Amino acid sequence: MRIKILLPYFFALVLLASAIAHVAIPEIFAPIIPHFISVYWANYLAATAELSIAVLLFLPKYRNQGGLLFMALMIAFLPLHLWELFRENPAVGKHPAPLIRLVFQFVLIYMGYWIFKQTKKENQ
Repeated sequence: MRIKILLPYFFALVLLASAIAHVAIPEIFAPIIPHFISVYWANYLAATAELSIAVLLFLPKYRNQGGLLFMALMIAFLPLHLWELFRENPAVGKHPAPLIRLVFQFVLIYMGYWIFKQTKKENQ
């Protein structure tokens, strides 16, 4: 029961912190953004998405939409983790760190789905 209540707030806080970091210190994300994507726009769009989803996760009435959008965001970030996995010198650390991050990304995708399903039941 407690995890059902705390998990959405935990991810909302993580997303809020990440959104702030994308704006305040965008250079830390630059190494993981592929060279063909604008670092400015990638940070701006990620911050906007993360902030929006964080707000939805904080609000019980909209939490199921927040869970679904969190899952979608984690799916959208999946190509970046695949990109890192196949880079000769990954920005996130030496191998197997990118593989661990990729596996963890699937856990995050599932967590978004879990939040969606749990809160959808409550809102019916």
